[in-house]
Amino acid sequence: MTPHGQHIALAQAYDGIIRVVTDCDDTDLQRPTRCHGWVVADLLFHLLCDAQRALVALASPADGPPDTDDVSYWRSFPAGDDRDARHAWWARRSAAAFDRPTEIVRHWCDTAPAAVRAAGAAVAHRPDGCITTQGHVLRIPDFLATLTTEAVVHHLDLTVDLPAAPPPGQLATAVAVATMDGLLSDDAVRPAGWDDAEYLRKATGREPLTERDRMELGEAAGWFPLLG
Repeated sequence: MTPHGQHIALAQAYDGIIRVVTDCDDTDLQRPTRCHGWVVADLLFHLLCDAQRALVALASPADGPPDTDDVSYWRSFPAGDDRDARHAWWARRSAAAFDRPTEIVRHWCDTAPAAVRAAGAAVAHRPDGCITTQGHVLRIPDFLATLTTEAVVHHLDLTVDLPAAPPPGQLATAVAVATMDGLLSDDAVRPAGWDDAEYLRKATGREPLTERDRMELGEAAGWFPLLG
């Protein structure tokens, strides 16, 4: 995908989450998600931190060459890492510090579009440039793809108890699917019966593999979840 396409995908991913949470009241924001121990407000706070990180990274140009790309980046965060549990607890306590869950929505609706605008400016002025984030150096388009992948996966997490919520956009979903394909490697393909949403849920451990899945995946079943 071109750098411009990655920017459009991120815009679609972040706008999709805005559409999910804009009409949520305080009760909706306390509904469960697919992320263990997190309600909608907690997960939205985690996404808010990601958008803030994007703003910092996009203002932090780095000399190349990159040391990772949009696929290998995720191998630094193995599923079940102890860092996940510590971050989950920190995010819960931080989200609880707001007087009302809807305040997190307001911050998200301010910050996410700002991150998208910063991404657009970065793509326009230095599409082959690099940034630094979380101890890595990535090309800007690859960085945007990591943000999009995380947003799409968490969009699906957010809406588990919000059945009327819209799904993630097609272009953003395609970026997340391409990430999972890259982690799965060229030696295996996903079962033909999986749609994109099921693929993303199973690739990230949100949904267990069935016996039929394991038969179709063969040895590759042992690689799941592909990321946490």
